[in-house]
Amino acid sequence: MKLLISVDMEGISGIVHSSETNPERYDYQRGRELMTADANAVIAGVLDAEPTADVLVADAHGTFRNLLPEQLDRRSRLVRGKPRALNMLAGLDEETDAALFVGYHVRAGEGPGVLAHTMNGEILDVRVAGRSLGEIGLNAAMAGHLGVPVVLLSGDDAACAELTDLVPETVTVAVKEALGMAAAVTLHPEEARDRLRRAAADAVARRAEIPPLALTGPLDVEVDLASPHTIDLATLVPGVSRAGGARTVTFTAPDYATAYRLILLLAQLATIKPA
Repeated sequence: MKLLISVDMEGISGIVHSSETNPERYDYQRGRELMTADANAVIAGVLDAEPTADVLVADAHGTFRNLLPEQLDRRSRLVRGKPRALNMLAGLDEETDAALFVGYHVRAGEGPGVLAHTMNGEILDVRVAGRSLGEIGLNAAMAGHLGVPVVLLSGDDAACAELTDLVPETVTVAVKEALGMAAAVTLHPEEARDRLRRAAADAVARRAEIPPLALTGPLDVEVDLASPHTIDLATLVPGVSRAGGARTVTFTAPDYATAYRLILLLAQLATIKPA
C-alpha cells in the first residue's frame, strides 16, 4: 500500500499566529516542532492500520522545508523543497491508495478560520465550475483526478467543515476551534496527537468507503487576484483573460490537472513584484 501525507502548518495543533509559521518570526522553531509531532502521530496511526505501508510525507507549507527530518518517524520518507510537480501533493500518483491532509486551513474569505488564505495573500478566491475552492478543495480534486481519495483531514473546525462539505465521508479531526484569524480554543497537543493517531488508523482502514473528489472537464475557472500587476502578468498566459470585475481572470481547462497547474502558475506569478 502507498499513502501520501501532505502536511501544512496553519492547522497544526496549538498554532494560532503567523509568528509560529513564518521562518522570519521568533516562534517559528516551536511551530516546526509542533508540525513534526502532528505528522508523526498520523504516520503512527497509518502504520497501526497498515504496518507494511509505504508512507510518503510531503512538507506542504511555505518553503516546503519546515518538518524536522531528524525528528520525523524513520518509517516514512520525506518530500521537501521546491519547486516540484504537484506542489503540496508531491509524490502523489495513480498508484497511491489514499491521501491524508494534516494541518490544513480554511480558504481565503471564510471564517472564522485560523490563518485563513488560499496559497498566498494575492489569491482572493478560486472558482472551479462555479464552486469556490481553497487549498483543501483544490488539492482534494487533484488527488481525485488521479483516483485517490482524501481519507483524513486535520485542522481547525472550519477547515474540517470545508472538506466535509465536499466529501462527507472523509474522517476529520478538529484540533482547535477557530475564534478568528489569529485566535482559537485549542486541544492540548498531546490530546490532539492521540486523536490524530486513532483517526488516521480509522481513515486508512475505511479508505474503500471514501470516494475521490472528481471534477470532470472541460472546466471554467475564475481566479480573483489582489494585485493589478499580477492580473497584467496573468493575461500573458495563453488562454487566460480578464473577466467580470477588475480583479478577475478566467480560463477554460480541458481537464482538472490542467486547471490545477494553471492555478499554481497564477499563484506563482502573484509573488513577482513590479520592477
